[in-house]
This record gives sequence, C-alpha cells and structure tokens, in this order.
Amino acid sequence: MTVLVVGASGTTGSKLVEQLLLQNQKVKVIVRSPEKLPDSWKTNNSLKIIAASILDLSDAEMRTIVSDCDAVASCLGHNINFKGMYGKPRRLVTEAASRLCNAIIANNSNRKTKFVLMNTTGNRNRDLKEPISFAQKCVIGLLRLLLPPHIDNEKAADFLRTQIGQNHDFLEWAAVRPDGLINEDHLTEYEIYQSPTRSAIFNAGKVSRINVAHFMASLITDDNLWAKWKGQMPVIYSKST
Repeated sequence: MTVLVVGASGTTGSKLVEQLLLQNQKVKVIVRSPEKLPDSWKTNNSLKIIAASILDLSDAEMRTIVSDCDAVASCLGHNINFKGMYGKPRRLVTEAASRLCNAIIANNSNRKTKFVLMNTTGNRNRDLKEPISFAQKCVIGLLRLLLPPHIDNEKAADFLRTQIGQNHDFLEWAAVRPDGLINEDHLTEYEIYQSPTRSAIFNAGKVSRINVAHFMASLITDDNLWAKWKGQMPVIYSKST
C-alpha cells in the first residue's frame, strides 16, 4: 500500500508517518522544508520526500503524485502564531483537501482511494445534527469570527460531507476528530465514538498525538475498521486510567 501524508512535518503528521512505516507501508510526504525532517526518513527506502508547498503544485503535478496512492491523509493545520492564524492561506486545510480529492477523481482510477482528514471536536458532524449547548454555540460563533483556522476545519469537513458524500465512485473518506491534543511518547489505550461524549469547549478530554496517528494509520490499513468509520467523523479520546 502507498500512502500520501500531507502535514507530515507537524507533530501529529510526523507520528502518522512513523506509524505507517512501522506497518511496512510505502509513504510519500509533501513538505516545504525537507532539511528539517529526521535523518532516518531521508535514508528510508519506503519513504519518498517531495519538497514543495502543497498549494503551489499544479493540477498535473498533484495528479501525478496521487496516481499510485491507495490512501491520502491530511494532518495539515495552522501554526499557533499570528501569521499562522491570520495570514494566508486562510483556507489551507480546505483547499488542500479539495485539490487532493479532485486530483484523485481526475485520475479516474479503477479503485477507491481512502482520504483521512484530521479535524477537531470543535467541529460538529452536521450529518448527525449533533446537539451542543447554547453557551457552546455562542463560543463557536465567536471562534468563527475571530479564528480563521476554525472555519477552515469546518469547511474542510463540509467539503467531504457534501461534495464527496457517501457513495462516490473514486473516493471514500473519514474525518478524525481528536479532543485536547497532548504529547506522549508511547501508545496508550484510546476510545472511539461516533460523536463527542463531552463538551469540546467546557469539558474537553485529552488524546495523545501518537494515539491519533495510530488510529489514522489503522483506518488506512485495516479494511474492517475502515468499513466501520468511512463517511463518518469519529471522535477519539485517550482512555482514562
């Protein structure tokens, strides 16, 4: 299996690459600064590094990159600084998801490609009409006004829900929603739910980035797990001890 990972230089994306390599998958990554990647990546024959800014690639280049991929995973996000939050591109996650999916569709492959998006519990799955409190609605409304990355996450998931949908000829998707990301060195037990079991604003849970990466890798490589969650927006929490 060949998997393209975008956002691979980020804290979660890098762990996803490592999880896929541990499972002996072939991995491609698109990164702007390959010199910052671990030396072990540069000498790994199962890993292909493409030096580019994803939104600067032409449509033809994008189609070539995804042409042999069985799955594409996006761990793209905005840097937590002023430029990252308010600078361009404000729709990085959405535009990348749209262009990658359109490249897959344009290739007109005889197989369905998996697309896994890392999203957030702050975004509701509108297919399920998930209920939230009035107070949380108010906070989310402020986030939409004040923090462009929040709208970007919403739009990216909405693109998959409404433009790709549940029965596309060439694509299947899942949007993984972690809550309260933390750093840990080792995998721990985690739990997956169809919808949040707690308020993402007022009672957020925690999940390690390595657990998120493990779940995303498992979705890609485990067809039974994929069959359970495709077309959905599963929520992941690290299991309480």
